[in-house]
Amino acid sequence: MGGRKEQDGTRQGFDVADAAPLLLDPHGMVSGWTAHAERLLGYRPAEVVGRKFGELLTPDDAERVPDTVERCRSDGDWAGLMTALHRDGRRIPVMVRLTRAVEPEGGTSLLVLLSELAGSAGWDMSRSLLEQMVARTPIGIAIVDTDLRYVWSNAALEQFGGGPAERRLGLRIGDVQPGLDADPVEAQMRHTLETGEQVIGYEHVGRVRSAPLRETAHMLSFTRLDDDRGSPMGVYYTVVDITERHRARQRLALLDRAGQYIGRTLDIMNTAQELADVAVPGLADFVTVDLLETVLRGAELPSGPLGDAERVPLRRAGHRSRYEDLPRTVMETGAVVSYLADSPPARCLTTGRSWRQEQLDPLALEWATGAPGDRESTFLELGLQSVMIVPIRARGVTLGVTTFFRRRREDPFDTGDLALAEDLVSRAAVSVDNARRYTRERDAALVLQRSLLPRRLPEQDAVEVSACYRPADELTGLGGDWYDLILLSGARVALVVGEVPGHGIDAAAAMGRLRTAVRTLAAIDLPPEEVLAHLDDLASRSARDGGEGEPGADAPGRSLGSGCLYVVYDPVGGQCTMAAAGHPAPAVVAPDGTVTFVDLPQGPALGVGGQPFEAVELNLAEGSTLALHTDGLLAGEGPRSGGTGRERLRQALAGAPTALGPSCRAVIDALVPARPDDDVALLMARTKRLAPEQVAVHDLPADPAVVAEARRTATRQLTRWGLEELVLTTELIVSELVTNAIRHASGPVRLRLIHERALVCEVRDGGATAPHLRHPRAMDEGGRGLLLVSQLAQRWGTRFVPEGKIIWAEQSLTPPPE
Repeated sequence: MGGRKEQDGTRQGFDVADAAPLLLDPHGMVSGWTAHAERLLGYRPAEVVGRKFGELLTPDDAERVPDTVERCRSDGDWAGLMTALHRDGRRIPVMVRLTRAVEPEGGTSLLVLLSELAGSAGWDMSRSLLEQMVARTPIGIAIVDTDLRYVWSNAALEQFGGGPAERRLGLRIGDVQPGLDADPVEAQMRHTLETGEQVIGYEHVGRVRSAPLRETAHMLSFTRLDDDRGSPMGVYYTVVDITERHRARQRLALLDRAGQYIGRTLDIMNTAQELADVAVPGLADFVTVDLLETVLRGAELPSGPLGDAERVPLRRAGHRSRYEDLPRTVMETGAVVSYLADSPPARCLTTGRSWRQEQLDPLALEWATGAPGDRESTFLELGLQSVMIVPIRARGVTLGVTTFFRRRREDPFDTGDLALAEDLVSRAAVSVDNARRYTRERDAALVLQRSLLPRRLPEQDAVEVSACYRPADELTGLGGDWYDLILLSGARVALVVGEVPGHGIDAAAAMGRLRTAVRTLAAIDLPPEEVLAHLDDLASRSARDGGEGEPGADAPGRSLGSGCLYVVYDPVGGQCTMAAAGHPAPAVVAPDGTVTFVDLPQGPALGVGGQPFEAVELNLAEGSTLALHTDGLLAGEGPRSGGTGRERLRQALAGAPTALGPSCRAVIDALVPARPDDDVALLMARTKRLAPEQVAVHDLPADPAVVAEARRTATRQLTRWGLEELVLTTELIVSELVTNAIRHASGPVRLRLIHERALVCEVRDGGATAPHLRHPRAMDEGGRGLLLVSQLAQRWGTRFVPEGKIIWAEQSLTPPPE
C-alpha cells in the first residue's frame, strides 16, 4: 500500500542490514562499537567505548537519554529521531531504535540501531505502522480497481454506511450506496484513471445509508495508483463528512442574499414579501409574514392588548410557497388573518420569543382564520410537518410574526435552523421598521404638502387655469417650488409662481411661509413690485433671525435667495401687470399659437438686495395663454431636449394640445425627466374678458346731492341684471361709499358695478388715505358707514391707484349653504 519508492542510491531503509548497531550497558555507557557505527560517526572503538551515549548526541538530545533509557527498560523498546555528532563536528540526523538485549551471563544491555536520515522524509514506515495509521484515522479511505470496484477500504469508511470492508469487495459505489447519485463520483474516478491528475476537494451532496433521511455533504479526493511499470492499478480516494460546513455556507449565502434583496424599497408590503421570497426554498417550504395593522399604516404601535380575548388580528403582508399545492388554502396578501389568542403565533407576538416544533400534530387545526365561514383545515390536509415562528422585532418593539413551515417529515427544523431564521428575520425587521417610519414621515409630509399647495385653484371668470408640479425629492414628493392663484378685488386675479432653494420638507416649509406672506400682501391689494419689495424685506429678516448659513438653520432662513413671479390680470380691460424677483419671465401663447416671452426686468432674488423691483404692464388679447414656470422647467432634459431652455419651451408650447389641462402635462413631460434634478412647477392661465354688459361705470360730481342719483342708478342696473333681491343692500352700500368719498376726499367720484360670480361695487375718489372701520358708541351721531358696509358685504377693502383710491365691496350671488 505504500506504493513504489524511488531507488536513487540515498535510500534510507530502517532495517538491521542498513542500521549501525552499538551496545549500551545498563548505565547508558557505550560498551560495544561496530565498523558500521564507525563509518556513520567517524569514531574508532577506543574513542567511544566507556563514554556516555549522550556525549555522541547534541546537548538537547543528550538530556533525553536518561529518560529514554529508563523508558526502554520498562516498556521494552523505543524509537524516535535524534541528532548525532560526527567526529569532525558535523550534525547527522538519525533514526534511533533502542531495544533490550539479554546477554548470555543473564545481564541486560541495550541494543541501539542508528539509521541516517539525510535525504529521507522521516521514518521509513513498517507495514504494521502503516496499518495502524489507516485503521485508526477518522478519514474514510478506499481503493478501487480500474473497473471502479472496491478492493480495499478502512474501518472509517463504515461510518457512511454500506457495511464492513469485506462486504464491499467487488462492488461499486452505487451498489454500496443505492440512494446516492454515484455517477458524478465515478466520473471523477475515471478522470483520475485516464489522466493521472489528482482531484482534491471534490464536494458531493446526497443521501447516504448512514443518514438516509437527510442530505449530507462530503469532500472527496482521488489519486491514481500505478504498478512498478507505471500502469494504472486503480484509484485511491479519501472521504470526509463536511455536512456542517456545507450547511454553514448555505446559511451564510442565505444571509448574504437577504442583505442584497430585503429592504430594497421603503414599502412595507414589498419588504415583507422580500423576506418570504428569500426564505423559500433555502430555509423553508412555505413562509408567511403577518404584520400589525398599525405597522402597515406607519402609525405608532398601541400600548394596550393586541386583540380581544379570543383572537389577535394581523394583516397578511407576504407569503411564498415552494410547491403549488402547499398549502391548499392561503390568505391573499393584504387579507386580515386572525390568530386564536392561545395559539403559538399569538403567544410569540405577545412574548417576543421564538417557537419551534419539529413535528406538528397532523390532526390539529391551523391557527389562522380568515373570513367568517371559511372552513378550518388540519395540518395534515395542508401538508405541513414542521414549523418555526419568529417574532418580527425592531428597536424593542414587536411588529408581527414570520412563520416557517416544512413538509418533509425526514428533515424537521433544528436549533440551527431557528438561529438562522431569527437572524434572517432580525435583519428584515429593521427594514420593515424603517419602512414603517418612512410611511409615517411621508404621510406627514404629504399632509404638509396638501396644506402648502392649493388642492384646487379657486373658480373665477378672469382666467382658465391648469397647473403641474414635479418635485425632485421623489421620496417625500415635496420641494421648494410653488404656484398659486389669488382672487383680488374688481374681478382681478393674481398668478404667482415661486421657488425656494433646496428640496424636501425644510424647503417646503420655507415655501409655505413665503406663500402665506404673498397671500397676506395680496389681500391688501399692493401692486406687484411692492409685493416683491415686502417679500424681499421678509426674506432678509428671516435670514438674520433664522441663522442662514449656520448649522441647524431652520426653514425660515431658507427663503434667502428665493425667486418669485407675481402677475395681476384684470379681465375688464385685459391689462396684465407683473414683476419678478430672481425668476424667469413667463411665456405668452397668443390666440394664433405664436409663442413669445415677456421682456421683463429681472429683479434680484429675495433677500439678496440690489436694484428695486420694476413692473411691466401689457394688454393681453382674450384667449392668450400665460405660462408661468420655475427655472427647473428650462433645465430639464426631456425627450425633446436640444437647443436653449427657452427654445425648447417654445417648441413644447407650440406643439401642445389646445385643451389647457393636457397642454400643461404635455409640456412637463416633454421638458422634464421622470426624476428631475430640480423641482418644477408650471402654471398656465388662458385669459378671458368680461362682456361690456357685465360692467357699468358712472362718473359722479363731488356733490352730496348726487347720492340719491347714485342709488337710483345702481337700482336700475341691478334690475337690468335681474338682481332685484340685492337692490336694498346695494342701495345702502352705494349710499355709504359715495357719501364717504364726497365727504372725506376730493375730486370727481366714479361708481363702477361689476356682475360676475359676485356683485362688485367700487367707488373711486382722489383721496390718498384709506378709511378705517370704527366701532361707534350708542350715542355717537356718525361713524357707522363702513361698519354697515362690512355687515352687508361678503368682503370689502381699499386699493390705491395712480388717480387716488378705490373702496370696494362684494356681495355673493351664491345662496349660503343650508
